[in-house]
Amino acid sequence: MKNQKISYCLIAAVAMIALFTTSCKKTQTVDPMPTTVVTGVQLSTNTKLGAVITDNNGRSLYFFSKDVAGASTCVDACAITWPPFFKDSPAIGTGLAATDFAVITRTDGSKQNTYKGWPLYYYSGDVNAGDTNGDAFNNLWAIGKADYTVMFGNAQLVGLDGAQYNDQSLAGVGASTFITDANGRTLYEFTKDTHATNTFTKADLSNDTVWPMDRVTSIGSIPTVLDKTQFTLITTFGISQLTYKGHPLYYFGQDAGVRGSTKGVSFPTPGAAIWKINNTGTVVL
Repeated sequence: MKNQKISYCLIAAVAMIALFTTSCKKTQTVDPMPTTVVTGVQLSTNTKLGAVITDNNGRSLYFFSKDVAGASTCVDACAITWPPFFKDSPAIGTGLAATDFAVITRTDGSKQNTYKGWPLYYYSGDVNAGDTNGDAFNNLWAIGKADYTVMFGNAQLVGLDGAQYNDQSLAGVGASTFITDANGRTLYEFTKDTHATNTFTKADLSNDTVWPMDRVTSIGSIPTVLDKTQFTLITTFGISQLTYKGHPLYYFGQDAGVRGSTKGVSFPTPGAAIWKINNTGTVVL
């Protein structure tokens, strides 16, 4: 009888252990919350900013003006706040061209996707899909868009003579903000122009290769750090040219289409300040 009681106790103990073990297994095998997989980029509609570049989950992607030369300058602590975006061979959404995307290698050896030469980033302050809290942050960041007519850079200006200049085309050390085209190529004003009138280009366009006009036929999006109403179009010898605050805009031929190049600030004579970059401090003609 005593042995029978011991058997009952053993059976009961085994049953309790089995029940406990089963309960633990059920807890351990609960499926985790599904993770979102990034497979590509797309255009997403934002009620304030229009069509913006996001990943396929709707998380906004940004351009950094200090990256105007095409290399990522957001490293270390900056890259924690602004994580670089990378997806190997991303799927490209409607309205975007695969040829506008490329991959660069960062200083730490990691990879990053670019769009029209601008490295792409997330902003850690964006909590939900559709957030655009990083746009115009510190007047250095811009939401990624496919239809920018202009963008802007922030870097030390270096003239054709190799010397450093400020935004008045005078000798000076320190980064300046300057307007570029959508691909990061610097745009200049000719200080002898008059309001909305190109006085530099000859009727036969024989000097247009020296300072090519910024030929724009329509004005699309403008970064929010700039005032879109300050951009207009004029016609110069039958060619549509972009202006900013009444200043016709030009490229410098000797920049050779290199993004971020600012050689024109010292032309034709260093310190003469005949050709200047443009930014929010530009005086209205």
